[in-house]
Parts: sequence; C-alpha cells; structure tokens
Amino acid sequence: MMSQRQIIQGVMSMLRPLLLDVVPNIQQTAALALGRLADHSDDLAEAVVKEDILPQLVQSLASQNRFYKKAAAFVLRAVAKHSPELAQAVVACGGVDALVLCLEEFDPGVKEAATWALGYIARHNAMLSQSVVDAGAVPLLVLCLLEPEIALKRIAASTLSDICKHTPELAQTVVDTGAIAHLAQMILNPDAKLKRQVFSALSQISKHSVNLAEMVIEAEIFPAALTSLRDQDEYVRKNVATLMREVVKHSPELSQVIINYGALSGVIDYVNDCRGNLRLPGIMMLGYLAAHSENLAMAVIISKGVPQLALCLSEESEHHIKAATVWSIGQIGQHTPEHAKAVATAHLLPKLLELYMDASSSEDLQAKSKKALKSILQKCTYVPGLEPLLYDAPSNILKHVVCQFSKVLPHDSKARRLFVTSGGLKKVQEIEAEPGSALQEHINAINNCFPEELVRYYTPGYSEALLERLDNYQLA
Repeated sequence: MMSQRQIIQGVMSMLRPLLLDVVPNIQQTAALALGRLADHSDDLAEAVVKEDILPQLVQSLASQNRFYKKAAAFVLRAVAKHSPELAQAVVACGGVDALVLCLEEFDPGVKEAATWALGYIARHNAMLSQSVVDAGAVPLLVLCLLEPEIALKRIAASTLSDICKHTPELAQTVVDTGAIAHLAQMILNPDAKLKRQVFSALSQISKHSVNLAEMVIEAEIFPAALTSLRDQDEYVRKNVATLMREVVKHSPELSQVIINYGALSGVIDYVNDCRGNLRLPGIMMLGYLAAHSENLAMAVIISKGVPQLALCLSEESEHHIKAATVWSIGQIGQHTPEHAKAVATAHLLPKLLELYMDASSSEDLQAKSKKALKSILQKCTYVPGLEPLLYDAPSNILKHVVCQFSKVLPHDSKARRLFVTSGGLKKVQEIEAEPGSALQEHINAINNCFPEELVRYYTPGYSEALLERLDNYQLA
C-alpha cells in the first residue's frame, strides 16, 4: 500500500510535465492545481519545493500569457505563506525578481497576484522583506496604490504594511518612495477592506520612531481619520485606534497633537463600544498617553477614562486584556495624590489587589497588578480608598498602605477620627511586624498620632488584661 508521501510525490510528478504542455489551458490548470495543493498544507508546499517545480515556474513567468502568470504567482504565494524557510525557497529560485517583473505588467490581475505573493514573502521577517525591497518592488507597489482597481489597492497597501513592520530602515525605504501621501489620500475611501490596510500600513510606519510618526502626522490624516473610529467595520476602527497608539507612545508632544484633534474622547467611546481584543489598542493608547506626564494623565481622568478602564476590568475575562488595563490604570495613578485618588474613588485598588493575589491570574497579570498597585499606593493619600487594603493585603503590599497612613494621619484630624471609628486603628494594632522593620516604624508613626490609652485600648489582649486586673482588684 502506498504511503501518503508516495502519493504526493506521484501527484507532483504527474503535474510537473503538464506545466510544459503545448496547450496553454493545460499549463494554467496544472499550475492552479499545484497552487491549491501547496496552499492546503506546509507538507504539500514542501513537496512542491522538493520536486524542483519552483525554478520551472519562475522561468516560465517571463514568457507565458497573463492567465499562466496569475496561476504561477498563486503557486509562489501558496508556498511562501507557510514558513520563512519555504518563503526563502521562493527567493532562492529567483521568485522575487520574477514577481517584481509581473508588477510592471499591464494586466491588473497579474499585478494583484504578484503583489499577494510578495506580501506573503515579506511578512515573515526582516531578511525576506529586504529581499523584496532589494528587487525594486517598493516603488512599483506604491504605483499600484494609484491603480483604479480596489482589489489591487488593498493588497498593495497590505504588502507595504508587511514590509514596514519589521525595522525602521525598511519603513524608511517605503516612506522615501512617497507612500505616506498616497496612503493618506485613501483614509476616507468608502471601501472598508482598503481602509483596514491603509491604517495598518500607517501604523506599521509610525511605530518605529518619532520621526516616522511625525511624518505620518504631517500628512494631515488627522482629524479626518477620527471619523473612522465610528466606522461600521470593526477592524477599520481597531486599526485607527492602533495607529493612534503607535503615534502617542513616542512623546508627550505627539500625544498632545493627537489630543488637540479631539482623539481622547473618541478613543474612550471606542473602548466603550467594543469588546475583547478590539479594545486592546484603545486601552493601551490611554496608558501610553498617561505615562508621559501629569497633565496628559489628568486629561485622561477628565475625559472619564478611569471609569471606562474599570468597566473593561470587570467585563473582560482574557488575562492579557486585563493585564493591559491594569498597566494603563497604573500609568494614570502613579503621578500625584490627585491622580491616585481618581483611581481609588473608582474602587480599583481592591480590584488590583484581588488580581495580584488570585492564584488563577497569569504571571504577567499578577506582576502588572503588583507594580500598578505599588506605584499608585505610593502617591495615594485618600483614606477611604486605602482602608479596605488594611484587611486583605499581604505584608509586601501592606507596608505601602501603612506608610501612606503614617503620612496622612499626622496632618488630618478628621482622617484620624475616621481611622478610629472605622476600625483602622484596631487593625493596625493587630499587624505583626518585625521589630525595627520599616513596617513597624510606620505603625509607630501612626500610633504617635493618638493618645496612648486609645492605642492600648485597641491593642490585642488589652481587654483580657483589664479583666484580669478586675479579678485581682481588691476593694478598700
């Protein structure tokens, strides 16, 4: 009985001579069959490579008709898509140069098929992308953006995005051909799939450096791009939010430019209106924005960003989304007591503690919750927000909570009274701290804010001591 590998080899050896058949229709059908086989799995794609079919396809690309060229480009794309190794096999047999020649064809279908294949080669890694660039593809891909066919525009923008994503140098090569201006002209195109790719390409350019992000901003895509935050297509909305995230992460100045266009309220509405991974770029944009400065963090607070992040934390179940949300909350609350109070009044400190202590939380979520909690606590002077943590926090968090009380209570008589009546002082006396430790020093500082007899009254064992004195008391 024949093995699967033998069957595959048999099929390939039957199809290969058909590529050289004198009847063009048979050649095209054979190439199409090979493409569909290679597209199906990486094993079949490897079989196409091992049977030495690629050099034959590449060689005939230059001389055959447009129908064969489309089929041959489809085979190269189907092989390249599976792995960097298979894509390298396409490069090694001269596939990239042959595909670039196809970009100069008159027929838009041939250009589209070649662009698809180049995109699948470029997306794997920087080295493969560089081979596409070195073959002279980028200027021709930019020209494809100017073609009237929407399908060709889409795949050209997608391929440029795949080239840009790897390194600043590759992105700069695309920018140097004038791609940004041509992409910017298409942001209001009614075709949703085209807009997805346009905003993706602009994001991949912007992410690498301040200079590249500034060039995207200078193309005057804002505030027009903000209308796409309300686009009917969810992936258009996501890619616009991603673009803004990639711009604001670089500097306070770029963040301020985006805010001046009214982007902040738009992103908060976007986060409110979507769910799951679609929320991520919006959540992270708020965090990057807040991280830069007190003023930008306050802008997020004023725009009601904190309650929205609190909602995300309660609604989302995926740990990576929760981790991103926690990180953004930490960036907002870390600056001043006022920023920390905005987080505390949204009842987020107990939630952060819960996520940190939950054994089912991912390692990343626990680490980010701990870091956010500590950074906010070090600024928080809002007593009602701090107090719930006295009862549940482990010692490594508790020391920060007690430390904040030791800073607030000496200067606030109302807070001292509230601290007693709410049971805070009693709880502090129950904390077991190492003598001479920082925690013990903070407890001593708190106790010094109250009369000695009051502190003794709440000290564990004091009531038993009183009863014992009563038992031993002798009437005169």
